Amino acid sequence: MQGHHLIALTLSVALIAGCQTQEPVRAPVPIAEPADNDVQGIPVGDDRTAMEAAVDTGPTAAPSSESQPGGPVMNPNAPDSYVVKRGDTLWGIAKVFLRDPWFWPEIWQVNPQVQNPHLIYPGDTLRLVYIDGKPSIMLQRGDSARVEPRVRSEPFEGAITTIPYASVAAFMSKPSVLAREQIKNAPYVLSSRDQHVVAAEGDTLYARGFTDPVTLGNHYNVVHVGEALHDPDNNAVVGYDGIFTGAGHITRGGDPATLLLTESAYETEPGDKLFAGGVDVPLDFLPSPPKDKIGGRIMAVSHGVTVIGQYEVVVINRGARDGLAPGNVLAVYLAGEKIADTANRGFLGSMSRIAATKVRLPDERSGTFMVFKTFDNLSYGLIMEATDLIKVGDRVENP
Repeated sequence: MQGHHLIALTLSVALIAGCQTQEPVRAPVPIAEPADNDVQGIPVGDDRTAMEAAVDTGPTAAPSSESQPGGPVMNPNAPDSYVVKRGDTLWGIAKVFLRDPWFWPEIWQVNPQVQNPHLIYPGDTLRLVYIDGKPSIMLQRGDSARVEPRVRSEPFEGAITTIPYASVAAFMSKPSVLAREQIKNAPYVLSSRDQHVVAAEGDTLYARGFTDPVTLGNHYNVVHVGEALHDPDNNAVVGYDGIFTGAGHITRGGDPATLLLTESAYETEPGDKLFAGGVDVPLDFLPSPPKDKIGGRIMAVSHGVTVIGQYEVVVINRGARDGLAPGNVLAVYLAGEKIADTANRGFLGSMSRIAATKVRLPDERSGTFMVFKTFDNLSYGLIMEATDLIKVGDRVENP
């Protein structure tokens, strides 16, 4: 009997042990996120934005003899797919896949089943596929929520913009160059409360000329209309210097409306213009070359800098009247210097410079410019890439 009891006890212990070994399998365990390669092909990096990744891979190769002239040339480092990240721009993403980002519309496959198919959000996956031997980029939506825009002056919530929103917003709210159309349509300072000739921080201003309903608390920057800006090609007046004088917010509606001046950089005068903070232009356009032949020059740069770099806002002397539209891309060229040809003057040396023939060196490509706002005779845009020094007076033309 004792032997039977011992066998029964042994079986009971074994049964209990077996149940315990199976319990962890039934218990919930954290589900690890799938590896990038499982669903996203070969994405570029984990933390870098598209522009950072494109820059890190170095310059793209020159077009091969097999590529079609004037058509898109793939970046030899292009990944199988790319996962969109916060901080990306469409230009940066296009540069990951293409040698020349302005050919993006030619490889971008719009999915008619996706609402607002041109919009791309963080978490979306862009896949490089070949259809009949031609490269195409297909969109695979991520799981993040999509929120449609409610205010035109703000970017689509969550959606990436073609160019950096912050750079454009900083310039548009405090424009350093004013087109005639802006001056004509912007509200203006009528007077100060105590009818001072000039106003400063803490003063109350009265303003008129608002085309949209005035909302309490709305912020406005005050910009003084300065000297005329002339087209360097024909000397015609195409705009005016814009000088930021201060900022304030609406404290009472009506006509005139009342503003409290909360910031003062210079003295504000009657007639100074008001510009709302943020951007009043859409930034979801696609990069593209101009439809018409364009040749112009850089007239001005924001902040008065002398050396122009990436994401600097510049103004050119060509606009909608010349066929430019937001998204158009232009190449920037540094004008070649004129030098004296003394190479074959031998021992005469410097004495020969007086009679030497002057030779102009070829223009050299120094950067890429994208238009984000056009007026009749001028356009605002960003320097998207700068491979050399860029300055006012440099030439722009079709890429």
